[in-house]
Amino acid sequence: MHTDFSEVLAQLGIEKVNPGLCTGTTWQECAGDLLTSCSPADGKEIASIRQATLDDYNKTVELALRAFTEWRKVPAPRRGEVVRQIGLELRKYKEPLGRLVSYEMGKIYQEGLGEVQEMIDICDFAVGQSRQLYGFTMQSERPGHRMYDQYHPLGLVGVVSAFNFPVAVWAWNAMIALIAGDVVLWKPSSKVLLCAIAVHKIVASVLRENNVPEGVLNLVATSSKYLGDDMFSDPRIPLISFTGSTKTGKKAGRLIGERLGKSILELGGNNAIIITPKANPELALRAVIFGAVGTCGQRCTSTRRIILHESLFDEFSQKLVNAYRSLKIGHPLDPSTHVGPLIDCGAKKSYLEALARVKAEGGKILCGGEELTGEAFSSGCYVVPAIAEVENHYAIVQEETFAPLLYLIRYKTLDEAIALHNAVPQGLSSAIFTTDLLEAEQFLSGAGSDCGIANVNIGTSGAEIGGAFGGEKDTGGGRESGSDAWKAYMRRQTNTINYSTDLPLAQGIKFDI
Repeated sequence: MHTDFSEVLAQLGIEKVNPGLCTGTTWQECAGDLLTSCSPADGKEIASIRQATLDDYNKTVELALRAFTEWRKVPAPRRGEVVRQIGLELRKYKEPLGRLVSYEMGKIYQEGLGEVQEMIDICDFAVGQSRQLYGFTMQSERPGHRMYDQYHPLGLVGVVSAFNFPVAVWAWNAMIALIAGDVVLWKPSSKVLLCAIAVHKIVASVLRENNVPEGVLNLVATSSKYLGDDMFSDPRIPLISFTGSTKTGKKAGRLIGERLGKSILELGGNNAIIITPKANPELALRAVIFGAVGTCGQRCTSTRRIILHESLFDEFSQKLVNAYRSLKIGHPLDPSTHVGPLIDCGAKKSYLEALARVKAEGGKILCGGEELTGEAFSSGCYVVPAIAEVENHYAIVQEETFAPLLYLIRYKTLDEAIALHNAVPQGLSSAIFTTDLLEAEQFLSGAGSDCGIANVNIGTSGAEIGGAFGGEKDTGGGRESGSDAWKAYMRRQTNTINYSTDLPLAQGIKFDI
């Protein structure tokens, strides 16, 4: 059932060896070493990529800059029409692309399909946005004058995406950038390059049919061996959207900031759910399980901490442990699987080290934490999701472990729960489960959650594309996807028009000559 993946690869145009450089409709030969992508599901080789080099990157940037001078002249609704067609093309390939996402990354098949659906959804959103790149009109203090602001295309947008969402994060950025009049250069994680290649194969026909200039949508598929910090330091790229670890994000932010570039940083999360005595416990239980074990705990919005009222602690924790014991761990393409593998053995090592630190600091492992071995787990990337009773101040709890490790923390009062919730360096996603309006509103107030995303009676994971996505503190800042996040991809300009025959100065200044 899972052994022959050749049909999926053929549908997506993936060959045994694939060039790592695309400028829209043209695949360029590259001089870098071969990089072979292996599935964490079974350890098998999928296909190889001839990596792009720094020289390839520089040539692509120059082509993209030339393409920008043409693309920015295309009316925004026409750019939106191209994006609409990209969404239609993605619909045709949702099943095979979702299957590739699942197999190359390791998330279960339903999540792979869901990720492609995110791409389709953001295309739909961006089409509407292409007719709403609005500015504002202000009242001038000077008679016979009109003031307004407007937004113009920014230029070349760099997208550096992480392994856990091999295709959706690109779409969040690229589709909005396209309707804004920008051109895009994508550097995906070297762990999931085939997914990126498949996406560019899919969209190429749309670009060709619409005579989109070569260099508007670009892919540089390579590793840090050939393209390390070069993008971050490149003054030709006015905006870079980076998704990854806080450690790398801080470095990226510094390098981008040193050249006064703009950045959108989507970094680590340490997301918590507060469960109060007035919660619907069954609703909370379902949300916690998916939030904690979905994508094998490798989402930036994964649920890491449960802040549980002391009156509920014993009963709820036991229900949670029982539910964990019923999870099926296995091949991500098996429809009955709840939890697939971690991305690689390095992630497994980090997970096991985190569990050891939990014990060393005084925490108690309530269930899980084992490595899985045997023929069904031959890739060496499978673990049993763990639950641990801890205190919030533990050093390991203050960090993000990118794996299915869930912490349970007791609280007495809601004020204490919110204080515990906010007492971590990260600030991405958060939630409270309660049927009490006062508790919900306190959590959503300025004195409540300090995260960029705050939910009531839904979990921390699985944000919709219609809202702006991003966080605060060590999560990095900046917003992607919906709401008015489009403004980050454009440059703002204030305009004043004098339609009188006089020249009054602002602030009533007199300057007669």
